[in-house]
Amino acid sequence: MTLFCSPTCAYSHRTRFVLFEKGIAADVEYIDVNQPPEDLLELNPFGTTPTMVDRDLVLYESRIIMEYLDERFPHPPLHPMDPVSRARARMLVHRIDQDWYSLLDEIEKSADKKALKPKKALRESLISATPLFAAKPFFLSDEFSLVDCALGPLLWRLASLGIELPKQAEAVKSYAQRLFEREGFQASLSDQERDFSAPAEMLTA
Repeated sequence: MTLFCSPTCAYSHRTRFVLFEKGIAADVEYIDVNQPPEDLLELNPFGTTPTMVDRDLVLYESRIIMEYLDERFPHPPLHPMDPVSRARARMLVHRIDQDWYSLLDEIEKSADKKALKPKKALRESLISATPLFAAKPFFLSDEFSLVDCALGPLLWRLASLGIELPKQAEAVKSYAQRLFEREGFQASLSDQERDFSAPAEMLTA
């Protein structure tokens, strides 16, 4: 099994988070997304990351990769076992992508001045969601799940984007700290991601 990924892309990061949380033995190959290698282009004509290869199977969408890894290696499970809870978890990841990752994408693709609006929107949206982060030890759950794997990489990037959360978002900061301290999260970080502005600044803002 090989995971081709960008060393800075949050979508790649969240697949690595799942990989290391589950202790899966796989080769992680970091690539330059601006110059994808030929062997990747042969597998994925779009040359996008993350791309995962498992024997004859090739996947190149982060949510699909995350769910495949959880089903292929069922212990420890990161998705609820019953269909209703599983569907709700899938909807949460979808909303996280639609509401927050879309803003992260906009920030990363914009020049500094043009990024101010999506940065403000992301900050305010996270603040308004503080009660959701406060409701349970993990995001709307008593158990760590794929939803948290999706959220962790986004929260890790806030400080490097210059987004600080105020004191009234203490529950968001505490939640983020719980994720950042996990062994799987620390193992999932690329060297470039470790060099991001210290998230501790965000946590103590």
